[in-house]
Formats: sequence, C-alpha cells, structure tokens
Amino acid sequence: MEIGGGASLDHDIATQILRARGVEDGDLERNLNPTLRGFLPDPAEFRDMGSAAGRIAQAIIAEEKITIYGDYDVDGATSSALLILLLRDLGIEAEYYIPDRLLEGYGPSGEALVKISEGGSSLIVTVDCGAMAFDALEQANDAGVDVIVVDHHKCAAELPKALAMVNPNRLDENDEAASHGHLAAVGVAFLLAIELVRTLRAQSFFETRDEPNLLRLLDLVALGTVADVAALHGLNRAFVAQGLKVMAKRENVGMSALIDASRLKRAPQCSDLGFALGPRINAGGRVGESTLGVRLLTTQDAEEAREIAQQLSALNEERRLIEASVQEEAEAQLTKQHNRAIPVLAGKGWHPGVIGIVAGRIKEKIGKPAIVIALDEENGEGKGSGRSISGVDLGAAIIAAREEGLLVAGGGHAMAAGLTIEAARLDQFAEWLDNRLAAQVTKASANQETTLDLAVAPGGLTPELVHQLDAGGPYGVGWPGPRVAVGPVRLVKCDIVGTDHVRLIASGDDGRSFKGIAFRAAESAMGQALLHGSRGRKLWLVGRTKIDDWGSRLQAELHVEDAAWAD
Repeated sequence: MEIGGGASLDHDIATQILRARGVEDGDLERNLNPTLRGFLPDPAEFRDMGSAAGRIAQAIIAEEKITIYGDYDVDGATSSALLILLLRDLGIEAEYYIPDRLLEGYGPSGEALVKISEGGSSLIVTVDCGAMAFDALEQANDAGVDVIVVDHHKCAAELPKALAMVNPNRLDENDEAASHGHLAAVGVAFLLAIELVRTLRAQSFFETRDEPNLLRLLDLVALGTVADVAALHGLNRAFVAQGLKVMAKRENVGMSALIDASRLKRAPQCSDLGFALGPRINAGGRVGESTLGVRLLTTQDAEEAREIAQQLSALNEERRLIEASVQEEAEAQLTKQHNRAIPVLAGKGWHPGVIGIVAGRIKEKIGKPAIVIALDEENGEGKGSGRSISGVDLGAAIIAAREEGLLVAGGGHAMAAGLTIEAARLDQFAEWLDNRLAAQVTKASANQETTLDLAVAPGGLTPELVHQLDAGGPYGVGWPGPRVAVGPVRLVKCDIVGTDHVRLIASGDDGRSFKGIAFRAAESAMGQALLHGSRGRKLWLVGRTKIDDWGSRLQAELHVEDAAWAD
C-alpha cells in the first residue's frame, strides 16, 4: 500500500464518499437519503410476478391452506417470516416447512413437496430456493401440486416446472428486472408482497378490512439482505436504510428478543445485522433446529421469543467451537494447494453447518475464492460451500460444473455457492475449476489494492468524523465503508486480545492518540509487523472508523485493515 498526500475534500464529506462510489451529481440527493420511493421498481416488471400474486390472491380469497417452504439460512428465514406475517395480516395462518440441513440438504425435495400437498396445502411458495430444483419441482408438478418459486439464485437457461418462477436472475428477464439481480430473496419476497396487495386491492378485497402496512416488514428485509451478503447499492441500500429505522422501533417481538440476546444496548446498525443478529439466526440451521429462525421472527409471544433467542445464542457459541476445529483442519490443507487459483478443501467428519463460514474465513485469509467440502463416508458424497471475491463469479462456475456432470447438484450466486459432489470426482472438479476461473482470479487479485477515501492526523479521528462518514451509508458489499488512513503514528501499545485479534494504541506527532484493532490478524504479515517490527518506527494505519461507546465518553477508534511504514 502507498500513502499519498491526503484527499482533497469540500465541506460535505458524505457527498465526496458518494462521488467516490460512482454516484453522479444529479443522483446525489437520492443516494444520500435512500428511500423506497426513490429506488423501488414496479414489481409487475418481473416475469411471473403477476401470475404468482394472482394465484396467492386466489388462495387467500378462497381461504386455501398455504405452506411457505424456506431455506434454513437468514435469507430463507426472513423471506419465510415476511410472507407468513403478511398472510397473517390478510387472514391466512400459513404453515411453513424448513428442511433439515443435515438430513435433507439445500432446496426443496419432491417427497417433501408432495407430502405437504397431501397434508392439505393447495399452494406451496418456496423462498430462497427452487431456482435449480428440476427433479423436485417435476415430481410436484406430476402430482398436481401448485408451487410458486421466489428466489434470487442463478438460473439455467431451462427453468424447472413451477406455476411461477419469480427471480430477477432468470436468463429471460427484461433489463429492468435483471438490473435488480443483486436482491436477496427477502427483497424479491417484499416485491411480491407489494404486487399481492395491489392485486387484492384491484379485487376489492380491502373494502371490509384494512390494508397491511408493508413498511413494518422492512426490518426483516434489512436483516436478510445484509446477512446474505447482498450488494448494498440501489434498492438494497434503501431496504437496509429504512429497515434499520423499523428495527429501532422493535415492533417485531422476535426481532426485539434477538437484539436483546445479542446484548446490543442501542439501535442496531448495519454491521450488527451481519455480525450479531444474522449469525444467531443462522446457528439454528447450521447446528441446531432449522425452524428456530422462522419461529422467532413470527411469534407474538414475548416469553417464547426470549427463550428461542437465548437458545439461538447458545447454538451460536456451539457453532463457533465447531467452526474453529474445521477451520484449523482446512487451513492445514492449504499448503498443499498454494498453486491453485481456488483451493478445494475437503475433510471427513467436518460439520456441513459451518463449511460456508470456514470458506469465508479462508477466502479472507488468502484473498482468493475458496471451497470447503464436508465428506460423508457412508454415501461417498460431499456437501460443499464456496465463497468468492469481487470479479469472480463462483455461482456461474458451479452451475456449469453441474451441467457438465462434475457435480451431483450445485448452484448459487456470484459471491457464494453450494454443491454436492461424489468424493471420487474431487480432484477432477478442482482441476476443472482452476482451468475455468484462474484468469478471473488473477485479474481480480491484481485489482485488490487498498484504496483510500480520506487521510487524517490522529487528532482528526473524532466521533464527529465517524458520524459524517456514516452519513454515506449504509455500507456493505458493493458499497464499501470509507477507508481512512491515519498517521503518521507510533504504536504506544500493541498486543493480542482473544485468540488472534491485534489490539493497539497509536499516538501521532500532534500529541493525540487513539485505539485500534485488527481482527483475526495476529498470524498475518501485517499483524506480525505491528506486534514485533514497529518499535520506534512511524507508520500509517488504514481501516474503517467506528464509535467506541463502551465508556462514559464516545471515542473514535480504527478497525485496522492495512498498514504501511511512513519512513
């Protein structure tokens, strides 16, 4: 990393942040305050949206039994909860089905769909799954089951047999709908909710009852969007910005209990959704009971909500221990795959519920995509999960590998993918993946340079600066938080906290000091330099600014991501 002479700013820092992210001057106002009115498309633009809304409206009016079939992650739980709460407001107490990750795996199974139908449901809506469920949906279709698919994962040229397939990533989508391919499934579900209410309104359904307040569901949309690592630009920024406002009101009983269980003493921020609330919901599907997330987010009983939230917190701690064990074994294999563009790491006995997290950790460590596979000795297959970097479309590659017969099943989106593979094909698959994606990885890795938004002296790192920078948010994937360089500084104190976090206090020539922390960095080259090579030397520290609100006085701190010597 090289540090220049600082940035040239006018008086409005947030405006400069937006310009640095490609916002034209004529679009600044809309992006400074992202609202649904400013970004919401017409849901009717999406293929099959009218058919889906029409069929659900028919079921509501006829008081049919409806079942929501969701995925076991946060996006699936929030998508399911959104439709369940909406249908409840419309007079239908929908049932739900969340498959067990270990026993059933990802996506709908034909057996489960037929069984749900035999139980009395005349309509099944799958959320966050179904885009590639060819066999399952064909089996349901043959049995006469009406299935609507609401998904965001990549699709093949041919679509499964469903009554309706609402997915902005359909290859036959029009340009307007396809431009929203970055939506999480919960965002697509919210658009369906809008179209459903509009359809019912046209049929005079609300002449004798109030229309549901869809804005109250935005806390679910925000949580699912951030937890699924969906790109935070355009409509997604509006979803999250407005959803955080709804979340602060704590009107959803389960969401309120989740916030308390996460030990948050303030209104949740965008980062809390990904690092505090989301992992707890995910823990149910990873190492516990898959239905816990939906139960929590749809309950109206405060005591039940408190008990489920506590259970999810305990499962999250258990998940961390399992994850650490799998990660240690997976990293031990890295040395043998250092020449691969994408390491494919596989082990027997690894818990399938944590492989996605471990893949993400390894991706962060090596700066390249990674795939982690849990092998089952009994059936000779492995369940795998991959995480990618910007510029490498992992989901498309996994779909292509499935179509070429290398995988039993597989799908996903650009940044994350899942797969099922015969153990005997591991080496062949790894070689194929390298040949397909090596050029993309090389190009993407070459572009992974540290870019800066601002450079300040230590005295300039203040709570006021943090608030000004936050005005350009919410930040996340596709809309990165401002990266600030602070320096030159000398380290007054530097040590390890927790297992591998580097904690420091830095002081500058202006006599001001600040706290910083580099997460999971103790064994990295940067971490080792900070811990052992920085005595007496001046350096620049680069990272994201945060508010430290633990003490009686608010202070600004730096979450360090990079460092460079100043002399």
